[in-house]
Amino acid sequence: MDRAEASGRGHVPDPAEPRLLRDALGRFATGVTVVTACECGGEGNPIGITVNSFASVSLSPALILWSAARSSMRHAHYTEAPAFAVHVLRHDQSGLARRFTRSGDRFDGLDYTMNEDGVPLLADTLARFECVTEARHDGGDHTIIIGRVTRFTADPDGTPLIFSGGQFGGFVPDAQPS
Repeated sequence: MDRAEASGRGHVPDPAEPRLLRDALGRFATGVTVVTACECGGEGNPIGITVNSFASVSLSPALILWSAARSSMRHAHYTEAPAFAVHVLRHDQSGLARRFTRSGDRFDGLDYTMNEDGVPLLADTLARFECVTEARHDGGDHTIIIGRVTRFTADPDGTPLIFSGGQFGGFVPDAQPS
């Protein structure tokens, strides 16, 4: 523990030393999703990216959000996409999550279909939210993308893949009292 921690003052975010803030944020466990769309505003090749910055915004209307890093080579495609899908991954899909973190043809040999909005839909995920883009907002080094949910699926029996401290893992619920 350093002196800032011991005194209770903590750290001041420093762009020259982002690792401290990143490590602190990594203490918050998140679910893992893959967001899919198509290049060129929905007219090109399928694209996908692993994302943990996914959240519910509103139930009425049904809105969700996710954040696209401006440094991503796919940023322009996602910010121009009229529609996209967010796939919540199952506890045993860390390989799928890793597949969409690296470059190359992520869809090669992958089981997917295209919906009527031209968005690739991955098979057998824990939940899926098909969306049309509602709004985009500046979020520093990210763009916050708000989607209006047009259709969704959910498996009531599965458990989610979790990301915390730079690692994938599973969710273990508390024992239920009898």
